[in-house]
Amino acid sequence: MTGYGNGGPDRDTAEPENDAGPSVPQTAAEHLVTDDERRREESRYRRLWRSAVAVTLSVALAPLFLMLVVNHWLEQTSAENQIRSDLTRVLSDTTRSLSFIIRERLSALQFLVENEGYTGLEEPAALVATHRHLKSAFGGFVDLGLIDDDGVQRHYVGPYSLSGHDYRQDPWFHGAVVRGNYVSNVFLGHRDYPHFVIAVRGEREDNRPFVLRATLDMDLIAKLVALQNRRGADEVFLVDSEGTLQTPTRSLGGALEACPLPVPPYSPEIEISEEMCRGRPVILGYAYIEGSPFILIALESVERGLSSWIRTSPALLVFFAISAVLILIVVFWSASLLVRQIRIADERRMRMFHSIEYTNKMATIGRLAASVAHEINNPLAIINEKAGLLGDMVSATPGWPHRERVKGVLESIGKSVGRCSAVTQRLLGFTRRMDPRRETLDLADLLREVFGFLGKETEHRNIEVRFDLPEDLPPIESDRGQLQQVFLNILNNAIAAVASGGKIEIGAAPLAANRVEVWIRDNGCGISEENLKHIFEPFFSTKGDFGTGLGLSITFGIVKRLGGEIRVQSREGVGTTFTVRLPVKAEGRAG
Repeated sequence: MTGYGNGGPDRDTAEPENDAGPSVPQTAAEHLVTDDERRREESRYRRLWRSAVAVTLSVALAPLFLMLVVNHWLEQTSAENQIRSDLTRVLSDTTRSLSFIIRERLSALQFLVENEGYTGLEEPAALVATHRHLKSAFGGFVDLGLIDDDGVQRHYVGPYSLSGHDYRQDPWFHGAVVRGNYVSNVFLGHRDYPHFVIAVRGEREDNRPFVLRATLDMDLIAKLVALQNRRGADEVFLVDSEGTLQTPTRSLGGALEACPLPVPPYSPEIEISEEMCRGRPVILGYAYIEGSPFILIALESVERGLSSWIRTSPALLVFFAISAVLILIVVFWSASLLVRQIRIADERRMRMFHSIEYTNKMATIGRLAASVAHEINNPLAIINEKAGLLGDMVSATPGWPHRERVKGVLESIGKSVGRCSAVTQRLLGFTRRMDPRRETLDLADLLREVFGFLGKETEHRNIEVRFDLPEDLPPIESDRGQLQQVFLNILNNAIAAVASGGKIEIGAAPLAANRVEVWIRDNGCGISEENLKHIFEPFFSTKGDFGTGLGLSITFGIVKRLGGEIRVQSREGVGTTFTVRLPVKAEGRAG
């Protein structure tokens, strides 16, 4: 494919690049890097590889050798750190699970309160069905009660006869009414067995509050805590803010008994400390369960942790030897991979700098052309003025024998000056305006004006250009300079894509919804399906040294900023059609 990409026109055929960014052909790369520079680069990469291996090996192997020579104090510290890590993991996992269990059931009650309301829940059959669904979906729901603003349980579903019971004096009722929801600690209550309550407040139609209350089976939490006990910690249990055990323990007492340990101070994070419990040192960790009165505590004996560490110490030498071998393998492999990636990145950067340098050169040439055009205007104005003066002098001498011949010459001079002026004015109009602005444009005139920059090239290559511009094409509000750049980029690519004797069609038509459509169609080489996916990406080019990879990317951005859209259809060997749709009225700020 040739002629299409994010760059200027190209006369040669270049193979498609990969999607790694802008590419420079091998011949260009050879010009960019000399043999001496290439040798210096190779030496630099080898030094980088050796440094990476040396530093990584030093960092990786130093802890292994240090661990071989440390004394019992380091072993003890390591054992304690391991215990702290294990306790942190147990506390973190259990805290998340307990918080999820409580929040999940509170959310279920909140959903019922908001969606069913008091009217939907006061139906006995509906409350029974709701209780059944909650037990089936979540588990742990022992009963369910609907309590009015006076604290009287109006409706109840469960194994006890608690309809009409007055909870006015119970702290959980006031907590639910004031805070919106409430989670109680474990207590015996009217049921005479350990349980805890969750409650959610709702609003009736007359703005009076009501409370939906559920009793949860303590086994729901006790089983989860007991599971953590079996996973290695000496003790994992719950206490409340009063220091009362909420779950049974192996050595500290049963549920609802006083905990021998002091209540730990509140902290939003997991805390680990060393304490004394019944005359023996332990590492204690705790975490407050947010949204509940529960405190999760985990204990681990220091002696137990140390004995486990000492039993495993004979295997350390073997472990260190195997680890050293694995580290060597990984370090050599990773260092090679790292240096290779750095080398690839350096090559991409060099290609990108080459493209940027080319782009800057083109911008400089554009500014120079604008300056030259501006300077040419001054002598053209003088020539035009002097030709006019000569014309006036000739007109004032009617008897002069060469009068008609001189008038013809002066008329030819005027036409040539006008032609040069039109070219320079078009060039200045395209290059010198930097600040975008909206104005009313005749799209047909704009397209012909842009084609005027390339008309000579199409004539030299015998390219047939056909315009299909209807008379009823509405004027549009847009930025002249930016539209010139859009259509000039597309036409450049079209001219580069077609062979000598090819055809290009430039057309426009009004659309519905106050939009117009411009298409530029050629019968050139076309674009491959793979390259068509990347054609608007920055620095994607198929033109090697001749392409910057920016033309169509900039074109795409300009059309979007002007409130339009650009599409491309192409088949290899058939041709390409670029379609630009623009609003008739300005939709936003240009630029």
